[in-house]
Amino acid sequence: MQPEARDAAYLWDMMDAARKVVDFTQGITFAEYLENQMLQYAVERAIEIIGEAANRISPTFHQAHPEVPWRKIVGQRNVLAHEYGDVDPSFMWDLAQQHIPALARQLEELVPPRPSAE
Repeated sequence: MQPEARDAAYLWDMMDAARKVVDFTQGITFAEYLENQMLQYAVERAIEIIGEAANRISPTFHQAHPEVPWRKIVGQRNVLAHEYGDVDPSFMWDLAQQHIPALARQLEELVPPRPSAE
C-alpha cells in the first residue's frame, strides 16, 4: 500500500528524525551520552518528533502496517511531552542504539521517493 501524500510527509518526518538519532549517537558511549545534556535533549526531541508524526499518520496506514509499533512510538512521545521528569536516560540510550535504527530500516521500506524539485 502506497501512502497518501499526507502520510508520506509524516513518514519522511519520522525517518528523518530517526536518522538524526542514529547520527547523533554514532561513535558515542553511554558515559559520554550521560555527560552531554545537549545530546540527551537532541535525542529526546527527535524521538518526540517521531512519535508526533506517527500519531498523525492515518489509521488506515497504521492498520496496513501492523509490523510498525505505532502505539509504542506514540506512547513514548507522550511520555517525553507530558512526563518529561520521568525520562530514564538509560532507556533513551537503548531506544537510540537498538530500536530507532531498526525503525529507520523499517521506514525506508515504507516511504515513497521524495518528489524531485524542479
